[in-house]
Amino acid sequence: MRIIKTKAKSIYTKSGIPGVGWVINQYVGCQFGCKYCYAKFICKWKPYGEWGTWVEVKTNASELARKRVYGEVFMSSISDPYQPVEKELKLTRRTLEMMNKRNKLSILTKSPLVVRDIDLFKLFNEIEVGLTINSFEGKEKQLIEPFTPSQKLRIDALKTLREEGVKNYAFISPIIPGITDVEEIIRETRGFADSYFFEVLNLKAAGREFRELLRENFPESYEVMVDENKFWRFVKELIELIKRLNVRTEGIEVHRKGWEFIEVK
Repeated sequence: MRIIKTKAKSIYTKSGIPGVGWVINQYVGCQFGCKYCYAKFICKWKPYGEWGTWVEVKTNASELARKRVYGEVFMSSISDPYQPVEKELKLTRRTLEMMNKRNKLSILTKSPLVVRDIDLFKLFNEIEVGLTINSFEGKEKQLIEPFTPSQKLRIDALKTLREEGVKNYAFISPIIPGITDVEEIIRETRGFADSYFFEVLNLKAAGREFRELLRENFPESYEVMVDENKFWRFVKELIELIKRLNVRTEGIEVHRKGWEFIEVK
């Protein structure tokens, strides 16, 4: 794993994510290296090698994080704030320590390391912490995201956040037809997840290599993702499932012609 240490001019970036004012990326790149990750696009501007083989570390992130910003801050959009390197470097922790606690903050991670910083989360006026859960196990996990923590550890972290009084959410993503068991995830987490966000796989942003991986190993899933009628039938069934299970959510993100949001009422 190549670690590139840099100094940033600023740490808060205006966000293009609907409903989010700012993003903060104290790291760029991610050791988890998920095969489908949309953030791979950053490799065009960061010629350090293949996605998942390098991490850029903004060593002065904590100093820049003191600023008061208005609107929700999302951590992080092109990295995981609790990827393995964080255990040693503690850059995310130092950034949280220095961040203005009046900033509205949303954190998303795949790592149970997040529970280490519960003491800091409790200092923020408004914060929510999410765990990405997608039910990938066995063959699916080995092919799609082999270096991520297990689903059980993520679910346990979500539960710990709730028990400690930190507002949490389960981010069910990516939803891949025939692979992601949305109903089972909800069944396992509904007793302690405050809310849910759903995202269907962004097949275009996942890139050519992932599309080929999906086509070769999961042809039925691939067929649903590339066939318009089958895709929208799947989304309709997903909406009906979420309604039937009656969980708190704003809706489902899909990526057909750009970013689309489908409300679930």
